[in-house]
Amino acid sequence: MFNIVLVQPDIPHNTGAIGRLCLATGSHLHLIKPLGFELDEKAVRRAGLDYWKDVSLTIWESLDNFLYELQKSQHTFHLFTTKTTEAYWNNPLNEGDYLIFGSETRGLPQSLLAENKSACLTIPMDKAHVRSLNLATSVGIVLFEGMRQIEIT
Repeated sequence: MFNIVLVQPDIPHNTGAIGRLCLATGSHLHLIKPLGFELDEKAVRRAGLDYWKDVSLTIWESLDNFLYELQKSQHTFHLFTTKTTEAYWNNPLNEGDYLIFGSETRGLPQSLLAENKSACLTIPMDKAHVRSLNLATSVGIVLFEGMRQIEIT
């Protein structure tokens, strides 16, 4: 389906919820270290993620490693940020695309955004009242819009 990429996620419950979204949609989850939490069996069990073993998952040692492999693959990617005005619904999402989200506290690196301006998308919102949405909420919004676009039911 889609490739969901979390760059240095900080909050385990967000990552758990996103893992469930990936499992429910047949999407693949990519986690880029460093992570703000542990993913060992004890931590996963304690968080109640009994489905975690079924999540299609790749863990990357660094953003540089991930970007190198992504560049070699020639796959389309989209960067989600509050630092652009291009709405996600104005851009086609296709099966296999990489949907890349930053950490809850830092977002995506500014250098990555600057080098890939045409790939930057946002979820429009009233910024007078909120800075951003919860990471799991953001992934859900974009992922299901992608499913709608490719007409998966």
